[in-house]
Amino acid sequence: MSEPFSVPVTVRGYETDVQGHLNQSVYLNYAEHARWSLLRAAGISQSVLIGSGVGPVALETTIRYKRELLAGDEVEVTCAFAWGEGKTFRIEQTVRKADGTVAAEITAVGGLLDLKARKLVTDPREHFRKLASDPGLFGL
Repeated sequence: MSEPFSVPVTVRGYETDVQGHLNQSVYLNYAEHARWSLLRAAGISQSVLIGSGVGPVALETTIRYKRELLAGDEVEVTCAFAWGEGKTFRIEQTVRKADGTVAAEITAVGGLLDLKARKLVTDPREHFRKLASDPGLFGL
């Protein structure tokens, strides 16, 4: 199996809390940044999604905090899509320090919203496959 898509991030001082470690809400920003970076790398911009009449929606997110991150830490945030047969998909993400230590594991359940009907599309995998110039980044 190939390595999942990843993006580098440096923890900035203003993202830390009073204890000096990365604020819990910022992990969601890092995960979102990695997801949109994967979409762009696959050839799908926000305007392409909107133009096709769909938009991604987050339905559930779970974060498991493993090790603290401090200002200046260099991390990689991975992103891998896991497809089922229904209207939703899973996104598995890892925030890993430069030394390989896992700082957090993030699992999200998402879907593609039909922007007119305001309902999830039946087969999000097929939508991504058609829109992407590199569907392999989605594991398709």
